[in-house]
Amino acid sequence: MSDELEEKSSEKPQQAAPKAGRGRPRRVRLVLLPLLIAGALGAGWMWYDAQVRVSTDNAFVEGHVHRISPRVPGHVLEVLVEDNQRVAAGQPLVRLDPADFKARVDYAEARLALARNETSGDYALVHEAQAGLNRARAQLEQAHLDLARGEALLAKEVVPREQVDRLRTQHEVAEAQLSQAQAALARARAMVGAAPENGSEARIAQRAAELEEARLNLSYTTIAAPVAGYVTHRTVEPGNNVQAGQPLLALVELEAPWVVANYKESQLTHIKAGQQVAFSVDAYPGREFAGRVDSIMAGTGAAFSLLPPENATGNYVKVVQRVPVKIAIEPGSDPEHLLRVGMSVVPEVHTGRSLGEILAPFNPFD
Repeated sequence: MSDELEEKSSEKPQQAAPKAGRGRPRRVRLVLLPLLIAGALGAGWMWYDAQVRVSTDNAFVEGHVHRISPRVPGHVLEVLVEDNQRVAAGQPLVRLDPADFKARVDYAEARLALARNETSGDYALVHEAQAGLNRARAQLEQAHLDLARGEALLAKEVVPREQVDRLRTQHEVAEAQLSQAQAALARARAMVGAAPENGSEARIAQRAAELEEARLNLSYTTIAAPVAGYVTHRTVEPGNNVQAGQPLLALVELEAPWVVANYKESQLTHIKAGQQVAFSVDAYPGREFAGRVDSIMAGTGAAFSLLPPENATGNYVKVVQRVPVKIAIEPGSDPEHLLRVGMSVVPEVHTGRSLGEILAPFNPFD
């Protein structure tokens, strides 16, 4: 009996073991199936998102950088700003010593006054020459009448021929005097630069232009900010002697920066102006900024480099080119002006493509 009981007890576990083995794969399938579905959905969403959003890490913040330099040479008297200081438009930045330029203004004013006085005297000469011309014309008319009268009397043999010859000579002298008076009037008018039509005063205009130039140079001794921005890269100090065009400092305008994203040429297929852009900056992790595609550059970055590649050589290797895309930053996206020129940016352009547009190339019946 004991042997039979042992055999029955040994048979029962053997029969139960297959039942336990059949249940375990079923439970595994129940667990893996949702995971596989979730993974497939996640992969599909990532693929769809990659088709809708175009991203790159080759992007930087750009802005207007104004290189401030003097328009006239001079000695630096004052430097009124410091590095990283915010300045308003029109605020003085650097002052040059104005003493030399003030002296030039005084000299130009004196030359203008002298020219006006000289022109007054020259106009008196013009009037005198005009009077001389009128007198010469009158004398010529009188000589012409005397000669005509003498020739008439000579025809009647009333006067001798010698007297008529003297009258003819006086007529020729009167003609010569008229020509001389005309030349004298033209010379007098040329001295004052006055044409008979408009009476312009060339000499006074020249001196007035010299005075205006001297005043402009004096105003250039105060170098003001062309726009509002932040002072950076200041290299000028009081006491320096500077030349016209020499860089003194840079003024960075942060009111309207933009992003330059260098996308691969294969990523530009669906990027168009006006599309919305979301981008992050390494300096402010977790914060998202907004923008929009403004324009696409008319050439690749390599095409406008200092040494562009020569693709006509025999050792050509195809390299995917990058095309700069300008992204305008929304005005309300950075009210604190946190973005600085040169910061690294990761922009994502939302192309707005629908699922039908994405799947259209895979339609076998199209």
